[in-house]
Amino acid sequence: MTVLAVIGSKALYLTYARLLSAIAASWLTDRKGYGERPGLAAGLLMNVVGVLLWLVWPAKQDSRWKVQGAIPRRGAKTVAEARAERQDER
Repeated sequence: MTVLAVIGSKALYLTYARLLSAIAASWLTDRKGYGERPGLAAGLLMNVVGVLLWLVWPAKQDSRWKVQGAIPRRGAKTVAEARAERQDER
């Protein structure tokens, strides 16, 4: 009798790690102004390395990452409000 359930829990944990890294990389790329697709692809194809890659990748100029910071605070200015303030200063 062959026991196939031995790898079941490890495969489940690896699947969770892969999905969590895809979610994290997708969120990072969206915050950095590149959209969600590049992060989703990097997270699924490179697992944890994809998240680390997007952590060091530079953000675009008017992205949420640059305007609000790495982790947004509740009640902070939205990107549209920050851009409007910049236009008023010029």
